[in-house]
Amino acid sequence: MIGHSTNNTMTGQIRNLVLGLGFALHLLRKRMETGAWRTDARTRDGRIGDVPRRAPGLRILVHGVSVGETNALEPLADALASSRLMPDVVVSASTETGFARARRIHEGRREVVRFPLDLTWMVDRFLDGLRPDLVVLAELELWPTFLASCAHRGIPVCVVNARMSERSFRGYRTWRLLAGRMFSQLALVAAQREMYRERFAAMGVPRERTLVTGSLKWDAALRAPDTAAARRLAADMGIDPSRPLIVAGSTGPGEEAALLRDLPGGCRLLLAPRSPDRWDEVARLRPGMTRRSAPLPGDHDVFLLDTIGELSDAYLLADFVFVGRSLGPMGGSNPLESVALGKPTVTGPHHENFAGVVADLVEAGGLAVSAEPMRLIGRWLDDPAAAAAVATAGLHAVERNRGTAGRTAERVLYLLDRPASGSTSVGHTLGGTRHGVGSG
Repeated sequence: MIGHSTNNTMTGQIRNLVLGLGFALHLLRKRMETGAWRTDARTRDGRIGDVPRRAPGLRILVHGVSVGETNALEPLADALASSRLMPDVVVSASTETGFARARRIHEGRREVVRFPLDLTWMVDRFLDGLRPDLVVLAELELWPTFLASCAHRGIPVCVVNARMSERSFRGYRTWRLLAGRMFSQLALVAAQREMYRERFAAMGVPRERTLVTGSLKWDAALRAPDTAAARRLAADMGIDPSRPLIVAGSTGPGEEAALLRDLPGGCRLLLAPRSPDRWDEVARLRPGMTRRSAPLPGDHDVFLLDTIGELSDAYLLADFVFVGRSLGPMGGSNPLESVALGKPTVTGPHHENFAGVVADLVEAGGLAVSAEPMRLIGRWLDDPAAAAAVATAGLHAVERNRGTAGRTAERVLYLLDRPASGSTSVGHTLGGTRHGVGSG
């Protein structure tokens, strides 16, 4: 036992050294990109205080790294909290933007905390304060120190909306001897597609703990639109509803310039860059561009949405939508939000991080993929029936795929329900098939 404890201590120290070095290199890269030292380490040191309980049941931590994951997890958090087990659901996020979004959508309903950096003393401080009975992570948010600490405390960890790109799979396989233990400790993997389930199993997750539930983003897209907020946005920015508006959401480097260059005549364009670090850079592309944070008087053709949490309001104003980070190898962005609002939507050919959702929408006729999105939108302007057909097909596809949150919640809650049915510990997880887990 002493030797085992010593080995764990040494392993933890090595992890701290490697992760600390990685964090320092990340800060240096950000300094070179932005010209400023940007760090939120002080808010991610694990100091969360005594987190109040809002429900009588066991506590579940639901974690997503940033805005996209936070949005996708909202219907799952709702489904968990409304179950007969009445768990105390706490939400966490890693990034500043994700934390702000989580606080906005969960305000008054559940506690929201900042996820710690993956250093031993910060993780232990966080878990000591929160004391979760179960942890739910989104997609591929696996941190070795956090997982090791949860395993040491007997806290089961599951991954929902799980996906693993080919690139990530190759990287993990290279370090399989080190990463395999991390994957083998997962209590449940609820994957978006069979391909992702197979990759998690190949990395060491026992197959009986894996299943396919679909993407949570389908249910998240069904959030009721805030028409009043959209009207305020239009009024504040001076957006004239009588002229066609193209909204380019979650754009990446190089895309804004290309969209401005090819903007169809008579249309207006609202740019919403993915990264706040690029807002000033994008504003310089067009002198006099009016910004959400500092609207200019007069008539404008190009608008910059330089705020967090208003993209869905902008989509509601759109006649056409381009979903960004997809014209180059940047992984793509989620097209479901605009599709679910009934907007004719186009994305670029690089959408690897959303390959499953894009494939389903394209097959249904509810999404277009083009390397020249503005030219396609120009054709939609000339053929409104074609644009309307894409929008209608997209709405039907979203409706057909709803229900993922409920299915996923059922499997997650099984991990809490097992002790009540006689198993020795929650960590025993999914050896049985009472809910069909493992049948895929």
